[in-house]
Amino acid sequence: MKDKDKLSRFLYFSVLVSFIVPIVYLTVRIILMSTGNLAETTRPMSDYILMLLECVLGVIVIHLPSFLEKKFQFVVPKTLYIMYLVFLYCAIFLGEIRDYYYHVPHWDSILHTFSSLMSGAFGFMVVDVLNRDKHTSINLSPLFVSVFAFCFSIAFGTLWEIYEFSFDSLLGLNMQKFRLADGTLLIGQKALSDTMKDIILDTLGAFIASSVGFIYLKLQKRKGNQ
Repeated sequence: MKDKDKLSRFLYFSVLVSFIVPIVYLTVRIILMSTGNLAETTRPMSDYILMLLECVLGVIVIHLPSFLEKKFQFVVPKTLYIMYLVFLYCAIFLGEIRDYYYHVPHWDSILHTFSSLMSGAFGFMVVDVLNRDKHTSINLSPLFVSVFAFCFSIAFGTLWEIYEFSFDSLLGLNMQKFRLADGTLLIGQKALSDTMKDIILDTLGAFIASSVGFIYLKLQKRKGNQ
């Protein structure tokens, strides 16, 4: 447990720094580009705005587990917290700042599957904790808990797609990858393929997480009846 505590603290500070340093750099770069004091680059202004937005969001959401703990006394398991930190680093720093989304095959698909597994596990854990609470009279079946976790994970993924679409529309970003790295706009079904692929992967990951959770609960219930 102590090793996990040290690892989680190390990862927290490392990931936080990987967001803060680019925020400073990108802010200065955007200001210089907008005032004409910096020569144009091969990347449009919208790419730098996207990177800045993602880093700011990263600084906020990295503190979500501690907020849940302080506000609702809900403790996220260390293993899940470590997975969460690794995901943020891979999605924001490697994905956006280091441009892995374009240069590493299936990087976005891997992260969407990973995030749906995490959100499914989190949804399962929330209901299971309430189910075990002695102060409540609720006793939900393993099937209900698993279905909730499945729906929770898909809802989380859907809200994320709404977030991407909204900011793409408002700020001219490319989070939904409707245009290629060279600026070529995709047309028709190709423009929708990234979003639909993400939703399908979210559903697949949610199904895996909820299925594993269902099996785990059934085994625990069977042991309790013996």
